[in-house]
Parts: sequence; structure tokens; C-alpha cells
Amino acid sequence: MKIKVFLSVAICLLAAPALAGTQLNVVGLFSNKAVVAINGSAPQTIAAGQTKSGVKLISATSESATFLVEGKQQTLRMGQAASIAGGNAPQNNAPVSLYADQAGHYFGNLSINGASLKYVVDTGATTVALNSGDAKFAKIDYEKGERIIMQTANGDVSGYLVKINTLKIGTIVLNNVEATVNEGGSPPVVLLGMTALNHMSMKNENSILTLSKKY
Repeated sequence: MKIKVFLSVAICLLAAPALAGTQLNVVGLFSNKAVVAINGSAPQTIAAGQTKSGVKLISATSESATFLVEGKQQTLRMGQAASIAGGNAPQNNAPVSLYADQAGHYFGNLSINGASLKYVVDTGATTVALNSGDAKFAKIDYEKGERIIMQTANGDVSGYLVKINTLKIGTIVLNNVEATVNEGGSPPVVLLGMTALNHMSMKNENSILTLSKKY
């Protein structure tokens, strides 16, 4: 039986999600200066050697910046974000904050069956969607799934309907998530579609998207 599933694909630069701990996002880079958002606050400029909100800028160029946070050194490029854990363990199912890129898309890293993959939040995707290479990396035997037809911006393509055993974003864990696998290299990153997003509430404020598990 053929089922049609609608997918929308966004392709942009990637940024890691901010998790528990000190949340740091780089929004501007200059020689010996960086513009950063710390723990979801408004962007602020830090000069080399200066410390703000527990974040010290060690050095910066137009390409990258090196920070000292929670006693740990972290190097980030433009548009990247990171969470540097402190002394306390992260709370289970703690909200995850994502920062919009210049095109307004929200990218990050998730874990599928223990495999780390890049993703983009896509409310236009009916399901979580992966290409076949990412599915193999996540140990999904997709060819045992139901064969389907998926509608994309480039026309109809064949794929498989599967279940993801464990999908993890930060400390948010979802189980038995319905997903589609497209043979080939598209989509280039995992589409975090509605079969996952329906289990989370989404709050968008000042270009920061916060995901929280509903149940």
C-alpha cells in the first residue's frame, strides 16, 4: 500500500542546541571581540580578557572565538551554540533552547538510537524524516518498514515508514517515534517533524525556540 507523507526540507548552516548548564550562543565575531547570548539573554559584546555572566572571552577572530566557561575551554564559530555543564547534573526532560540562524531556522544535534545526528526543526514535515545513510548510522533496518510515497519540493519520492526506538534531544527522551526514511542523501539533515514535535511544547521568543516535553 502506498501512503503519501508531506515533507518540507530546509538547508542551512548548523548550530548545536543549548542544553542544561551555561548556554552560550555566538551571534557575532570580530578581532578580539565576540557578540554572545548567554542563557537566553539579549546579545552582548565581550572583549578579549573580559568576563560577563561567568563567561570569559580568551581570544576571538572573525572565524572563531575561545571562551572559558565553568572552568572549561570552548571554541565556537559564528552561529554555533554550546552548553557547558556545571557542577550539577542536568535535569531529566529539561527544556532545550535553540537559536535561530540568519534565515530563521532552528538547527541542533539529537541522538537517534544512540547515534548523534544533525537536525532542523520542521513543522511542515508530517513525520521525523531521515535519509537512508543517517538511518543506517542509527541502526534502523528501514527496509523492513512499510514502503510509502513521500511528497517533497522536488516531487514524489519513495521511502519507508519506520519507528525510532529512542530519540533524544538534550535530556528530552521520546520513544517509539514514527519516522520516514528516504533512500538517498535527502534530506541532508534529520527533519524534526510533527511526530516528535507533537510531544513537545514550543515557545518562540526573541529568536530563541524553547522545546519542552509535554508528557
